[in-house]
This record gives sequence, structure tokens and C-alpha cells, in this order.
Amino acid sequence: MADAYTTALTLLSARELSEAQLRTRLRKRKLDEADIASAISRLKTDGTLNDRRVAMAVGRMESAIRGRGRSRVIQKIRQAGIDNDTAEDAVRQVFEDVDEHALLDRALDRKLRGQEISALDDKGRARVVRALVGQGFSFEAVMKRLRK
Repeated sequence: MADAYTTALTLLSARELSEAQLRTRLRKRKLDEADIASAISRLKTDGTLNDRRVAMAVGRMESAIRGRGRSRVIQKIRQAGIDNDTAEDAVRQVFEDVDEHALLDRALDRKLRGQEISALDDKGRARVVRALVGQGFSFEAVMKRLRK
């Protein structure tokens, strides 16, 4: 049976994981808790395991590729087991390079599928607003964009 360090390296070679995600996966493999702690400490020391780097990667993927808004990106980073300060810092840095208005416009265009906003009834408009807020855009920004 492989030791915790080797198993952790194998898991990290497949994809970037946070400390919490890695710890959970190692526990599922029923490895000794002391070995897990030692392996994680060693990986953090040599820079192989870095929650900040994971937060940045998740933030870039969620914002640029999936077109999510700020609050949804923070939520996804926190779901990866990363602390609030690191999550907020990563989101702030990711959104320095992202035009949130253009992101909202793209999400709105996808939602409308070629229709005009004025062609929607109240129910349709409410559905679009709920969807965009669910994607992490602020209610105020969505309403401001819909009024244009």
C-alpha cells in the first residue's frame, strides 16, 4: 500500500487540489492521520500544495471560462475548502483583469438567446433576473443592465 505522500502526489498530478480537498481524499483511502498531516506539511513546505494558487485557478476558471459573477466565484472557492481571506483576495485579484460589465452582458445574451429584453413579459424578466443573480451577479447590476 502506498504512503500518504506518494498518494498525495499522485492525486495532485491529476489536478490542482486545496489542502482540505486533499486531506478528504487521503482520509477516504483510510491512510493514517499522522501520515496525512506529515505529507500535507511536506507538500506545503515545498510549494506543491498551495491554497492561494488553487483559489486563483478556480477564480479564473469560474469567471473567464464559465462566465460567473463575483459572488458565485467566491462561493466556488469556499466550496473547495479555502478560507475566506484567501478566497476574497483571489477574487479581488481575478476580477482586476475581468470586465464585469462585459461578463454580465455575455451572460444576459446567453440567457435571452437573441430575444430583446422588451419582448419579455414580467415572468420572463423575473426568470432572467433570477438566473443572472444565481450566476453571481449583483441584483443591482442586473437591474441596471436590464433598464438600459
